[in-house]
Amino acid sequence: MGTVGDGVRSVRVSVVVEVDHLHKAYGDVVAVDDVSMQVEQGEIFGLLGPNGAGKTTTVECAEGLRQPDGGRIRVLGLDPTRQARELRQRIGCQLQEAALPDRIKVWEALDLFAAFAPKRIDWHTALDQWGLKDKQRAAFGSLSGGQQQRLFVALALVNQPEVVFLDELTQGLDPAARRVAWDLVRAVRDRGATVVLVTHFMDEAQQLCDRVAVVYRGRVAAVDTPQGLIQRYGGGVRVVFSSAPDRDLGWLKQTPHVTAVARQGPRVEVAGDGPVLAHVGAALIAHGMEPTDLRLEQPTLEDVFLNITRRTE
Repeated sequence: MGTVGDGVRSVRVSVVVEVDHLHKAYGDVVAVDDVSMQVEQGEIFGLLGPNGAGKTTTVECAEGLRQPDGGRIRVLGLDPTRQARELRQRIGCQLQEAALPDRIKVWEALDLFAAFAPKRIDWHTALDQWGLKDKQRAAFGSLSGGQQQRLFVALALVNQPEVVFLDELTQGLDPAARRVAWDLVRAVRDRGATVVLVTHFMDEAQQLCDRVAVVYRGRVAAVDTPQGLIQRYGGGVRVVFSSAPDRDLGWLKQTPHVTAVARQGPRVEVAGDGPVLAHVGAALIAHGMEPTDLRLEQPTLEDVFLNITRRTE
């Protein structure tokens, strides 16, 4: 339990997931090399990285589904290996390879899962909460991808968990269904649960997560808020516009706050910091140029990930 001060009042922060120097190998293949992280109560915490980085193995160890070879894990103060049964009554899991029989009906799945949960919610309420009431008698196999994900989230929440693990929730979904799933994740957190979200989608982590751990080659390369990671590793902002390829723009390098100028055909990218857009715009006008597509591009978590992985190669 920690304390965060804001100058006026103090807010106590509870750590609900602790992973210290986790190691897990499958024969000669090291899936998790040395992962350490802490997840705070009430946040959406993202594990971000490419497929094969060790994200799923890490959460499966935290869920008690796999036994680590080394390190220490505590979830809600419990050891997932030795106290798995007690832990599973307090957490919810949506697995990467989640599936149900095609012929099982929505209400039957919810009723079945609720029967095993001592602290369950009324699954009729879950139907309303997750927009499944009209599909309660539909077979699982007839549901759309977005509807199936709604059901998986409802099943993960039927025992009123304190911590919810969501592994690649939006894998294979179309853009519209992904947006629906994002709303579900926020709703899970807003209902009082802590969310651990595993994803390899950079935009998803940036949109949803309060904090993100970048996982690469079985290790945590960085942990911070999305904006904090962008400020530390994003590489600055870019001013982008179009210009005739043969036009001399060497003078742009002397513009205040400009750090580099790159060209690819008609596209011009000016890297910089601070109020670089204002200075570049003023310089262009002074040189008789008024590009209609002048814009500022902020770095994203994708830029962060690429910069971090380059440093660790």
